Amino acid sequence: MRNNSKKNIIVLIHIVAWISFFMLPYIFSPQPKDIPQQVSRYIITLFIIINLFLFIFYYLNTLLFIPKLLFKKQWIIYILVIAICMYSFSFLPRQLALWLNNTTETKIRTEFRADLKKVDSAQQNHTEYKTGENKTIATKTPLPKHRSNRYFPGSYAIFLLVFAVGISISVLQQWLKVERTKEKIEKEMLQTELSFLKTQINPHFFFNTLNNIYSLAIIGSDKTPSAILKLSAIMRYILTETKNDWVPLQSEIDFLNDYIALQKVRLTESVTLTFKVEGNIQQQRIAPLILIPFVENAFKYGVSTIESTFIHIVLSVQNNIITFSVLNKIATNEGNTLTETTGIGIKNVERRLALLYPNKHELLIKKEKDMFRVVLTITQVA
Repeated sequence: MRNNSKKNIIVLIHIVAWISFFMLPYIFSPQPKDIPQQVSRYIITLFIIINLFLFIFYYLNTLLFIPKLLFKKQWIIYILVIAICMYSFSFLPRQLALWLNNTTETKIRTEFRADLKKVDSAQQNHTEYKTGENKTIATKTPLPKHRSNRYFPGSYAIFLLVFAVGISISVLQQWLKVERTKEKIEKEMLQTELSFLKTQINPHFFFNTLNNIYSLAIIGSDKTPSAILKLSAIMRYILTETKNDWVPLQSEIDFLNDYIALQKVRLTESVTLTFKVEGNIQQQRIAPLILIPFVENAFKYGVSTIESTFIHIVLSVQNNIITFSVLNKIATNEGNTLTETTGIGIKNVERRLALLYPNKHELLIKKEKDMFRVVLTITQVA
């Protein structure tokens, strides 16, 4: 329906443009009433034929000559075709008008000259007197030059105007088409790259989570069933919600809560953990799995069974701006061998942010002595 409506509007624009174009000579150059009848019929016929010629030439040029010759770099052939059309325009309309009125150019010129002589005679009899000191001067009103042009509307200027308009519109349409194609290709490439990054995130995340559950199972912890249920909820989110480009911010927060609850299973009292949500999160949307790598990284580097550590997570929304901060103390123990792969998630999320929030995000990652800080600010949330 939308395409049909667009086509109807384009057709209507063309109709209005041609009607306006055809009416211009009548508006700006009205024909006098003293033209001989046969000449008048000839002029009207000639005018209609010229308009039809220009109409046909415009659409032949824009729909056939330009796309088939000019855009395919057949420049010499295109120039020859336009030259032929221009040459035809110089005599075909006149010959057709003469044939349709069953007359000849000689007859038209004879009537035309007779009309000019009649007008000239009338002007010679018309005098204007200027009175000066004791004398009267009679002056004649000069006969207008090139008066014959009024009988033959249409010129090369009109032809060149139609030609220039056709070229301009066709080139503009071709440029817009190329830009739309380019934009479509870039969008498809973006979606492909984002899908690839998601496939990298998911195995990386499950790799760490399954290792945590494996550790619980090895020691026979009664927390294992609960951990499996949390993992099930996380998997459900990843398999369903992350198919979309954007998800409600509340869904992403619920996902983080499930992940944190799953991580708490293996935490000891030596780790202090806080997760705060501030501001109005309703009606806000965000790219799925864009925050989890920072939380995951904090648990890898900020959890220790030997020393006291902390992880503080804050998500706030204010004036359509999301601020997500993670601060954790870096554990000094060397027992966690999984930290070797933590760079994968961070690099992926940096790339996703660049693709999804160009010029709409700011990411600060900073190591301060024994602490690691991440602050992500996203503006103009989708």
